[in-house]
Amino acid sequence: MQNESSVFSKAGLKKYILKKNLKRDLPASIVVFLVALPLCLGIALASNAPLFAGIVTGVIGGIVVASISGSQLSVSGPAAGLTVIVLGAIAHLGSYQTFLLAVMLAGFMQVILGFIKAGTIGNYFPSSVIEGMLAAIGLILILKQLPHALGVDIGFLDESVFEENSGDVMAIVTQALKQFNLAAIVISVFAIATLLFWPRIKAISVVPAPLVVVALGIGLSFVFKNSDYALRADQLVKIPEVGSFTEFSGLFKMPDFAAITRGDVWKVAVTIAIVASLETLLSIEAIDKIDPIKRTSPTNRELVAQGIGNMTSGLLGGLPMTSVIVRSSANVNAGGRTKMSAIFHGSWLLLSFLFIPGLINMIPLACLAAILLVTGYKLTRISLFKHMYHKGWDQFVPFVVTVVAVLLTDLLKGVAIGMLLSVFYLLRTNMRNPFFYKIQEDGNQKNLRIKLAEEVSFLNKAAIQVVLNNIPKETNVIIDGSNSRYIDPDVLETIFNFRHYAYTKGIVVTLEDIKEHYRVPKLTDKIIKDINKI
Repeated sequence: MQNESSVFSKAGLKKYILKKNLKRDLPASIVVFLVALPLCLGIALASNAPLFAGIVTGVIGGIVVASISGSQLSVSGPAAGLTVIVLGAIAHLGSYQTFLLAVMLAGFMQVILGFIKAGTIGNYFPSSVIEGMLAAIGLILILKQLPHALGVDIGFLDESVFEENSGDVMAIVTQALKQFNLAAIVISVFAIATLLFWPRIKAISVVPAPLVVVALGIGLSFVFKNSDYALRADQLVKIPEVGSFTEFSGLFKMPDFAAITRGDVWKVAVTIAIVASLETLLSIEAIDKIDPIKRTSPTNRELVAQGIGNMTSGLLGGLPMTSVIVRSSANVNAGGRTKMSAIFHGSWLLLSFLFIPGLINMIPLACLAAILLVTGYKLTRISLFKHMYHKGWDQFVPFVVTVVAVLLTDLLKGVAIGMLLSVFYLLRTNMRNPFFYKIQEDGNQKNLRIKLAEEVSFLNKAAIQVVLNNIPKETNVIIDGSNSRYIDPDVLETIFNFRHYAYTKGIVVTLEDIKEHYRVPKLTDKIIKDINKI
């Protein structure tokens, strides 16, 4: 018994059952559960997937991913940032089972990314592009959820509506106005107001705003029940109520493995793997910053955990998942201490589905739409556009272009366009700053000192060559490389060639601290180990 206790402690598992941690993790898990339940249902709704799929994803994200993850405070589940991809993928692939195969493949790719140590991939995406991607997702969420918030059967962006009315905007608006539901509008307005103002009241903010919204929505739906504005059955959440294990097991859907040779399935899988991994890594970075204990999560292990979670989710009929900043921040604010909080929250999701599905089915869709509308607004708030504008054109332009590109194309293409523009600004900046110069005059003699930058790449070759070719005759030129850690071979060749033929113009060239060859320093495993010993 003593040996078992010793092994348990050495494995680092003892902290998860310590009383001082459990008394924080259990209450925090309830708060996270109350926040996650409407989000799981709302995101499934926005993705045009079975609502049960949202619950399944939340359960797997809580129990499976948290068990494997090295992050103590991260909470995983279906993510609002993936709704656009999921919505389009389900429609494009033709069946939900085919989409599930893409989710499984995406998870497998994430596992590989973790094993090849691609956890630093998030560092290579400019913040302006990431912010633009999230802002575009926010706008799309708002557009997609407005019909549910207004009680409208059709989406304002539904292609069939445009076709029926020959693109007549007024006819489309008139058709939509006729379908507005007063009960849904009232519920949405009260829900949005609650979400915005409830957290500001310290005395009652202990109760999560999403829980209040759900309770308020159920209450208001009963108020309107016997009126002309009563919510229809299709305007309420509808998850299956199971009466036996056979019924429960019948809800799970299996992937269509026969579609594994389809190119579009692999394309969707790659898209999900990239976006889900990126969103996870960004969330992990944000969560570590708000961790009171300031722990650092292993990003490669997180990718493996997310990959296994997505493979499991695809196998059981769930949605793709990521580490979600909304639930994770709720976990931190509620006092969560270890990953047990996330594991418990997944358990509460499963138990609620099994034992109180009737209560869940009383939730109006307008409540979930309101939660997603506020989520969308937070992603694309006006202050974000102002902030990006004040950061300069090299940040603002890629940000806006990414937003527009995502809206006009799709997520992957939009981000790619934003990346290309960011690279353009990076190259322009790099090309403009290859060196510093100082001109001195000693009587009739002109002296020019060119001090090269710390890093001089082949991108700087053209700028340096132009300057060297325009140096006046009979000038003393000093090219100083004392500050340079690396000079590209192409640039070195340009400098040495200039020194060779400069005498024909009467130019005297002196090279200071410029080597004939530079090697790029590599951060080897030995260096990493030495650094870790400090």
